[in-house]
Amino acid sequence: MDKKIIVNCDNRATRVALLEKGKLVEMDIERPLQHRVVGNLYKGTVANVLPGMQAAFIDIGLDKNAFLYVDDIFTDWDDESPPPARSPIEKLLKAGEEIMVQVIKEPYGSKGARVTGQITIPGRYLVLVPGADYIGVSRRIESQAERDRLRKDVEKLKPEDLGLIVRTVAEGVESKVMEQDLQFLVQLWNRISSRFEQKAAPAILYQDLSLTCRIARDLFVEEFSSFLIDNEHEYDKVREIVEYISPHLVPKVKYYKEKEPIFERYGVDVELEKALARQVWLKSGGYLVFDEAEALTVVDVNTGRYIGRRNLADTILKTNLEAAEEIARQVRLRDIGGIIIVDFIDMSIEEHRRKVIDKLNSVIKNDRTKTYVLGLTNLGLVEMTRKKVRQDLSEYLQQPCPYCGGSGRVLTPIVVSTRIESDLKEELKKESSKAVLVEMHHEVAAIIIGSGGGNLKKLEEELKRNIFIRGIEDMHIEQYRIVARGSQKEIQALALPVKVGEILDVTIDEPHSTNPSHGIARIQGFVINIEGAGDKVGKTVKVEIKDVNRTFARAVIKK
Repeated sequence: MDKKIIVNCDNRATRVALLEKGKLVEMDIERPLQHRVVGNLYKGTVANVLPGMQAAFIDIGLDKNAFLYVDDIFTDWDDESPPPARSPIEKLLKAGEEIMVQVIKEPYGSKGARVTGQITIPGRYLVLVPGADYIGVSRRIESQAERDRLRKDVEKLKPEDLGLIVRTVAEGVESKVMEQDLQFLVQLWNRISSRFEQKAAPAILYQDLSLTCRIARDLFVEEFSSFLIDNEHEYDKVREIVEYISPHLVPKVKYYKEKEPIFERYGVDVELEKALARQVWLKSGGYLVFDEAEALTVVDVNTGRYIGRRNLADTILKTNLEAAEEIARQVRLRDIGGIIIVDFIDMSIEEHRRKVIDKLNSVIKNDRTKTYVLGLTNLGLVEMTRKKVRQDLSEYLQQPCPYCGGSGRVLTPIVVSTRIESDLKEELKKESSKAVLVEMHHEVAAIIIGSGGGNLKKLEEELKRNIFIRGIEDMHIEQYRIVARGSQKEIQALALPVKVGEILDVTIDEPHSTNPSHGIARIQGFVINIEGAGDKVGKTVKVEIKDVNRTFARAVIKK
């Protein structure tokens, strides 16, 4: 499988894209003002202990206190075995106590970081686990013979009171190389321990490498064909690290100097736009719909334009198999965590259901984040879980819409018009002014004015004052504002957007409802009735204003 690492750096962010077979499968972003904290070690102070939650909050110097669960306090068991029964947290920690913790989940939303007392320090081939006394081997190394060899080699190297985990990239690596990695990790741990004794809490003891350097350490192996970087400084840093940890890979690290932006050259920007969309099309013509909540993501699979060639069952199977592969890629790319529910198209044949589940299981093996397919529910839905370590990609690249407040929906113009009329009745009861000018979204303005100004006349009669309405195209559809108060003459001069004799270019929106030979155009929601323009809907014409009334103007086409 052709795999590439593509890095784009500028003064706003460092972006790392992982491509497999030319397709974007992972994206990581690091901004100068939003440094990642996962992996960092801190000397923290226990702020408070919560026996009811069996957890504690730790002050590590960030904006919000970090959360520490009771089972994450110590490291003294094998990670392949379940943890032993614990004492209550109130017997393990006391407020004001100073402890060393490591961040395992980024702070996001209203939540602070999640931390653990189970310290792990990653190297190239080994992970050092202080306070533990075991050897673990990555489950991604499938050969039992290789697992046994690595375990035996590491047993000879392991210091007392320090646990070790053999990383996936250690497969096929000689013992001597792993020994060098271990020496570096032990020296690093000794420095961290010294800092813990010397520094006052809260304090950072160890900060993980920058994004590009972490990728070089943790991910860059022989199966990658190239590591392309468009920034000379980052290129030099990565090359230096690779020369130290894997000298034979140095020729694959390349400085990208072309004029065409690197993400455009490899189609990354286009794929990123798709990854932010709710709907994702499949090659067959089917499509996926992603709906995300804070801890739950639902994926719906649809046949869309795909009608198949043989029979319904085969059409559904092909769509579901293609969907399974794309879902695994999108989950990885979007970095979706938590519970994932997939509503595949219903399959009546048991063998087809098994094929789809098998396909999903096979493609998620490429995901570096722990992901599990739990199987089909009684409703025929597929349940998945994926460890949530950081914010989703959409949370890095998007923010809640200031227009809809994050709901994704707004009120209809009819509902808004009713609300505004009700508000105006309350507001204008307190007014002594004879006239007011009110601005609102142009669609709402058209409804409040009504056909021939009938709705507005009724409102004015009820309130016993003149109301001038101005429609604004780019105004929030649910908002309005009273912008002027005064006499009828003063407000009329401000309110009417056109004058008699004025020549304008307007677009015909629709034919007149009672006289189809005339056309209707609008300026700021103000209706212009144009004689003889009923057959010019959608066209822009030059007109001359002949007459101006309170709620509409008459015009003729200028020859």
